[in-house]
Amino acid sequence: MTVLQVSELTKTYGDGEAKVVALDKISFSVKRGEFVAVVGASGSGKSTLMNLISGIDFPTSGSVSIDGKKIFEMSDDERSIFRRRNIGMIYQFYNLIPTLTAEENIMLPWLLDGRLEDKKRLNDIVSTLGLETRAKHLPGQMSGGQQQRVSIGRALINEPSFILADEPTGNLDSKSSREVVDLLKYYNQKFNQTILLITHDDKIAFQADRIITIGDGKILNDEVIKA
Repeated sequence: MTVLQVSELTKTYGDGEAKVVALDKISFSVKRGEFVAVVGASGSGKSTLMNLISGIDFPTSGSVSIDGKKIFEMSDDERSIFRRRNIGMIYQFYNLIPTLTAEENIMLPWLLDGRLEDKKRLNDIVSTLGLETRAKHLPGQMSGGQQQRVSIGRALINEPSFILADEPTGNLDSKSSREVVDLLKYYNQKFNQTILLITHDDKIAFQADRIITIGDGKILNDEVIKA
């Protein structure tokens, strides 16, 4: 089953001689349970692609469908709610709320939706992430690796269609980086969680099942590396 469909996605900035093509008619799909890495040098279009897939930015042309729903046909409010409920976002710099505890940051999508707590699911995620002793701590009381694990928990809490991870190890040391990638692989393999990982690190990319290489706003290669 296709979870993500990107079709002829194009993003340009400026006009005439000043026109810059950030993405040039990119098309690909991701099936449920796939672990896909998107790689490319700085300026290749990776971040633009992430912002369009997540609905944070708007394309010049083309479409993005998630679970069969075209996100750019939604209103801004509808797209924001859809993103919160259907895409698990993991950022390089964590984006945690500094005045909320680890538990509260993980539950943030529930709090924003006014949903009741599912204490068992929360406890299961906290336990799997190894955060039991940090659950009541604020982000400033945790290491970078621990904060990124909190952001993984926040991304997972709504059981999203897929996780979109943008350079999730870019701000971590090598040990914490391995732990974060191992956690993503664990959820992919044990729970069939679909993951789209954006990275410039080839070693991390080769942990995925498939690598899409982008350059100058185009797909240069799309290769399955693990059957």
